[in-house]
Amino acid sequence: MELFSALERDDYEQLLFCQDKASGLKAIIAIHDTTLGPALGGTRMWTYASEEEAIVDALRLAKGMTYKNAVSGLNLGGGKTVIIGDPKKDKNEAMFRAFGRYIQGLNGRYITAEDVGTTEDDMDIIHQETDYVTGISQSYGSSGNPSPVTAFGVYRGMKAAAKAAFGTDSLEGRTIAIQGVGHVAFALCGHLHEEGARLIVTDINKEAVRRAVDAYGAQAVNPDEIVGVESDIYAPCALGATINDQTLPLLKAKVVAGAANNQLKESRHGDALHAMGIVYAPDYVINAGGVINIADELNGYNKERALKQVSKIYDSITRVLEISREKGIPTYAAADHLAEERIALLKNSRSTFLRDGHHNLSRKRL
Repeated sequence: MELFSALERDDYEQLLFCQDKASGLKAIIAIHDTTLGPALGGTRMWTYASEEEAIVDALRLAKGMTYKNAVSGLNLGGGKTVIIGDPKKDKNEAMFRAFGRYIQGLNGRYITAEDVGTTEDDMDIIHQETDYVTGISQSYGSSGNPSPVTAFGVYRGMKAAAKAAFGTDSLEGRTIAIQGVGHVAFALCGHLHEEGARLIVTDINKEAVRRAVDAYGAQAVNPDEIVGVESDIYAPCALGATINDQTLPLLKAKVVAGAANNQLKESRHGDALHAMGIVYAPDYVINAGGVINIADELNGYNKERALKQVSKIYDSITRVLEISREKGIPTYAAADHLAEERIALLKNSRSTFLRDGHHNLSRKRL
């Protein structure tokens, strides 16, 4: 793998390799863009097949965080860490303490949080070595479990998408097919049920399905049936890539809006949704509630302030849909356009500031 070519292709700023022989730490920190502020992105621990696969994942995820933070209106850039190892058996305190020291050495350029394979407890250990970590225990002033806030953001985004498709953002009487009923989706079901929506749910975890049926009167179907059920809205809330060549012909919903990451298997599947007249709420816009919530911790967490910001996901989805209509482009491309436009605006503003001879002035960063 030609590293500098990979970095140049999408204009990454920095790639760091961190190792600690004693603890077994093998970590890669990717910082994509800090135009808007320090890079914020979680730490993922995974059993990668190769070091190259880990690098590719870190780079991909870091760029995704740049776009998610930008389109969410946060003054934060994008970064991500991957730790190579089995989260079920390779974790130890020394590993996360060593990793925390590496983060501290970046002096605020990168702020981490939990992700796949890491937990709040892991973040607490990192916090012993650095303040540049979010998603720590509430006893440290953290926001706690982000799932309910993420769900609230998805609910707000779903309403905006419904308004574009049906002319009203009311979900009363709408049939919503929910693929996956984990923590975020279960909380989402609560909002939808309260508004009077009819829920159809599925999950490979039968207990999760039973809980949704008992609590919200949801109808249960098999996992392979959910995409093709008669519904107004399809909400992918578990695995990614559920919009693909096999599922597109089965889809009966007029809206795709859910909490899952990477819902489109490939970009061309977003093109297909656009051609079919289906309103797609881009995943990294609609599911940004969690990152908006933990970003508020950087200012001393205030739940009311955080929820007010998360509620604006409605406006973000609305703006993405407006750009899609104005430019005649799929919504996933419109979301990228919105993020890139914001970053470019600040880059241009900063360049003008420096060109006009103000480069000797200091500027405060988070």
